Amino acid sequence: MQTTAMKVIRSFYTFKNRFLLKPNPIFLSRHFHLTTSPFLSKESGLAVHSSANDPIPIDSSKNAPLVWSVFDPISDGTVTQSGASSSAEFRESELRLSSFDEEVDGLAGENLIKREKTQMGLPSNRNEIEDLKKEKRYVGVKKGSSVNGAVGSGDRAVYRTKGKSKTSWVCEICGFTSGQWWGSCRSCNEVGTMKQFFEAKIGSGNKVSGIEASENAVRSWLPQKPGELRPLRLTDVNRGMNMLNWRIPLSGLFGSEVERVLGGGLVPGSLVLVGGDPGVGKSTLLLQVAAIIADSEDPGGSAPVVYVSGEESVEQIGNRADRMEIGTEELYLYSSTDIEDILGKIQHLSPRALIIDSIQTVYLKGVAGSAGGLSQVKECTSALLRFAKTTNIPILLIGHVNKSGDIAGPRVLEHIVDVVLYMEGEKYSSHRLLRPVKNRFGSTDELGVFEMSQLGLAVVSNPSEIFLTEQHSDSDFLAGLAVAVIMDGSRSFLIEIQALCVSGSSVSRHINGIQSSRADMIISVLIKQAGLMLQENAIFLNVVSGVMLTETAGDVAIAAAICSSFLEFPIPNNIAFIGEIGLGGELRALSSFMHMK
Repeated sequence: MQTTAMKVIRSFYTFKNRFLLKPNPIFLSRHFHLTTSPFLSKESGLAVHSSANDPIPIDSSKNAPLVWSVFDPISDGTVTQSGASSSAEFRESELRLSSFDEEVDGLAGENLIKREKTQMGLPSNRNEIEDLKKEKRYVGVKKGSSVNGAVGSGDRAVYRTKGKSKTSWVCEICGFTSGQWWGSCRSCNEVGTMKQFFEAKIGSGNKVSGIEASENAVRSWLPQKPGELRPLRLTDVNRGMNMLNWRIPLSGLFGSEVERVLGGGLVPGSLVLVGGDPGVGKSTLLLQVAAIIADSEDPGGSAPVVYVSGEESVEQIGNRADRMEIGTEELYLYSSTDIEDILGKIQHLSPRALIIDSIQTVYLKGVAGSAGGLSQVKECTSALLRFAKTTNIPILLIGHVNKSGDIAGPRVLEHIVDVVLYMEGEKYSSHRLLRPVKNRFGSTDELGVFEMSQLGLAVVSNPSEIFLTEQHSDSDFLAGLAVAVIMDGSRSFLIEIQALCVSGSSVSRHINGIQSSRADMIISVLIKQAGLMLQENAIFLNVVSGVMLTETAGDVAIAAAICSSFLEFPIPNNIAFIGEIGLGGELRALSSFMHMK
């Protein structure tokens, strides 16, 4: 209602005792009614009744003059008027006033209800509140303006759902879990590694854990009932196992290189995680491994391999396989992101191996969060681990990496799986290195060396020479060039180190591919122990092929390259250097030299 109309109603109720009321033998109405002539004197035209207890005389004359009182909003008061009217006009006026009374009552009542709702800020219907309680929701009041603690009109109701998730903090390095945030991990003492992790509560609802989902998905695959599980003697376990044929072999040169990294072959029931930068060749590697396993002979008959992709369609995978000249009939392709759907579809195939590309694209129904989140990655990996251990089928996973080079997702992911492999490669180089970081079934000192081609990954025949540049006929006359022997895992590599000493340059030093602290130490040893006057020379150091030299085995080669450039003495091509330099100028032997091949 408008402001003026509200003032009218308020004044009606405030000053109702001042108005002339219609006489009634039983009660006096609180509304306004027309009055008759007994209230008026013949002399003054207006008479006031002396006592409210005395009976009021009533004039039934139809021609008696009429007197009425109305509220004037302009003067903010009541105005009394008189006049003559017929009985018909009187009845018409009385009807209009009666309808006005009803309208005033209705508007006032409606306004009162709205005001109560606004002041409370809560549902007026108690049944609605009870329904919210049954739905496990609670109602709060967001404060607006209040007086003396009362809920003001500016307050409003806030509906929230009761907590259905548990918040924890997980260390990215060691997987330590805490209920609150700490600046450093209380287990490994690393700073800034605690990340927030949301876990869904497992209760009476429809939420299920990864182990429950995997149990439902592989229930028909279980080799024995859960009640029959019991501890077994170690001798009984090894008695019926042939260690020579236990692992799944990988044939060919490419398969032999992968076998070297895995420790002798693919272990049945293992969970292998392959990580690497985007475009480094993870999908190509596992597609070739899947083709080799599908082509290998199985004593029990044909054993298909299923390649599941959540990033590519079946046609895209087939096109890539055709480009790589892979045409095995026992290789099945499937595109899906639902873990339960994947395990259900491969049930009738009884595959020899399962490949999922990638773990960040799949999800598990009933687990909170989207695909790739911390909870989804953890629960999906747990479900696949349960499936692999129960069915004895090896599963190979592809994992994305973050900007720091680590596998995306919680660090506990690497603790769940059996083998973690990292695929490395430079942006402008065709060579790829497959490095084991964790291996429960073999050594982590092995290293696989491959080269990317149009047909996929190919094995490098001589890994030691992949970082050597083309030898020129005048190499014997190039000063400042030395060849270093370094070891990565169980493999030895030859790399070239270049040095340039310039006198009178404004730049003191420029180092590329070598740790600056290590280079400064070697230069200081040459100045102090060898007596070279390198203080007035600008020294430039570079490692050819973009390799980052971190091994101390290249100390002697760095010193030889600096001496060659400073003394203008070329080093022959058939000489290589290996060794560590101490602060006293002595040469130290490498403890891992005997493991080089």
